[in-house]
Formats: sequence, C-alpha cells, structure tokens
Amino acid sequence: MHLYTRSAGEGVPVVLLHAFPLSSAMWLAQREGLSALCKVITPDLRGFGGSVLGDEEPSLDVMADDVARTLDREGVDRAVVGGLSMGGYVTMALCRRHPDRLMGVVLADTKASADPDQARANRERIAAAVVEDGSAVLLEEVLPPLVGRTTAERRAMVYGRVRGLVQSAPPRAVAWAQRAMAARPDSFDTLRGLKVPALVLVGEEDGLTPRGDAEAMVEAVPDGRLAVIEKAGHLSAVEQPEAFNRALAGFLAELAGRAPLGG
Repeated sequence: MHLYTRSAGEGVPVVLLHAFPLSSAMWLAQREGLSALCKVITPDLRGFGGSVLGDEEPSLDVMADDVARTLDREGVDRAVVGGLSMGGYVTMALCRRHPDRLMGVVLADTKASADPDQARANRERIAAAVVEDGSAVLLEEVLPPLVGRTTAERRAMVYGRVRGLVQSAPPRAVAWAQRAMAARPDSFDTLRGLKVPALVLVGEEDGLTPRGDAEAMVEAVPDGRLAVIEKAGHLSAVEQPEAFNRALAGFLAELAGRAPLGG
C-alpha cells in the first residue's frame, strides 16, 4: 500500500493526517503556512483522495502501518505526527504500534475514548447508507457538525470547500473508515505511556469532540499542552488555519528548544 502524499518544505518532518471523510486537501493552509519551518507531509489515508483502499479488513492499525511505511518511503526515521478527528485516531494507533517513529504528537479535535454502543451502531448505519445511496447521508448528517457556528454563519467559502470535500469522498472508503473507527479501542493507556511531548488542539465551537475531550487527553499524557482555537468547530485547521498554524509552530519551536530534531 502506497499512500498518495502531498509534501511541502524542508527540515523537521511533520506528518498531518486528515479528518473523515476528507483528504489531505484539507491541509492546504498548513502546507503553505508551515513549509518555511518544516517539511509538511500530508498523506491521503487509504481509500481517500489519491490512495487506493486495498483488501484489508477495516482497522486503524492498518492505517497506522500505512503511515509508518510512508515515513520509510520518505526516508524519515522519526517525525512529529499529528491528526485531526479520524487522523487523531490513526495517530494514537501509531503511538501504540510505532512509538519509536515519534518525536512529538499533535492531536486535534479528536478523543481518546472508544465509541459507546450507540455511536458504533450509528457508524454502521451510515456506512451501509453511503454504500447503498451515495453521499446524501454524508451531506445531511456528517457535514453540518464538521464546522462551527461561526463558519456556518460567516464563512460561506470555507463551508463550500468542506462540502465539496465531503461530497467527493468515495463510498467504499467512507464505509471502511466508519467501521475502522467503530472498532477502535480506548487509547488513554496509550497516551499515559507516551514518551514524547504532545500538543492537543480543539476548536472552541467543536460539538463533536468538545473541549472536555481535549482536556482529558492533556491530563493523560505525561507532557502535554492545550491550545483552544477560537471561532472554530471540529475542522479547526480549515476554519481558522492561521491560529492553528501558530499553535503548531509554537509547539515545533518548543521541541526544537529541547533537543536537536533530526529526520
């Protein structure tokens, strides 16, 4: 499995993993805004964007192994790895399976708890519906809570861009990813065992994974810090990219001040 990857810049490798059901296109502002500071590597997770789905059973562990192989292909030994929403779940799976590849972790608008039964059942319902009827269920149910109140009311272009990304998500990949997320384990023990610093970001208006989820992750990790992105919802990196980039740049500067960062 070779993930299609967009990269920009040179220096410290920073891998950013996209949200469901988007693609690495969501990280455009990060590739543009951070490429002077680091090498931004943004893969399309399997089935999304330019990456094929493959035949494996749905699993975040499979997705994490894909990312580790991407590091191999990029010639990167260790990287700062982060993800937003589903990308955060994949990042935590990478922390479990490949902790030696990490020099820092970024968890944005995500959570460490497993899905309760009702949420798992809802994921299965959406998976079945999208395979049967296409993207209608995504536009009706998945899209609206992805952005915050401010974006929905005042940023029509941003909302339109997100809508386009959601609408273009391949149905089989959507179903596969929903089932992978439904099966994910609780990751709090993984976070408690983290040996590298972690930055947790959350949109002030995020109703899907609100601030309480972010604070619980910060409390779990041995070396964590929290950044709240104002006037942003679940897709904080897309809704308020400048604020998101500032927080990430500050974290990278903090890491650089601790020890040499080598790729």
